[in-house]
Amino acid sequence: MAGNNPLTLFQVTGRAMSAQLVRMNAAASNLANAGTVTSTEQEAYRPLRPVFAEQLDQANGLSTVRVAAVKRSDATPIRQHDPGHPLADANGDVWTAPVDENAEMVEMLESSRQYQNVVEAMQTAKQLMLETMRMK
Repeated sequence: MAGNNPLTLFQVTGRAMSAQLVRMNAAASNLANAGTVTSTEQEAYRPLRPVFAEQLDQANGLSTVRVAAVKRSDATPIRQHDPGHPLADANGDVWTAPVDENAEMVEMLESSRQYQNVVEAMQTAKQLMLETMRMK
């Protein structure tokens, strides 16, 4: 955490939105690479998986999220026998990315919905602050 200043609600929600954007970007990358073909197992695309961690602000007890890492999945690429493919190896095999398009679409929808929820929470907090200021 930078400095000793306590986090504000808007910083917490901003971090939450950033985390959901990382999820959406990873899912988009995975979908974009679904079905890609290579000549070796080592070159095959492997899906991205964001790793999140809690970050607790001791000053005010607010808990937020941070992106700890974005890692490659250890999923095994899929070998297909296609001797006519230009990238086929000596055995006539090509390797495709192990991307589950349905799971990636679910991930995209979930992260999008969570992003919307955080935006609504931030708008509610902003509205309550404005109403409090008008009470003077």
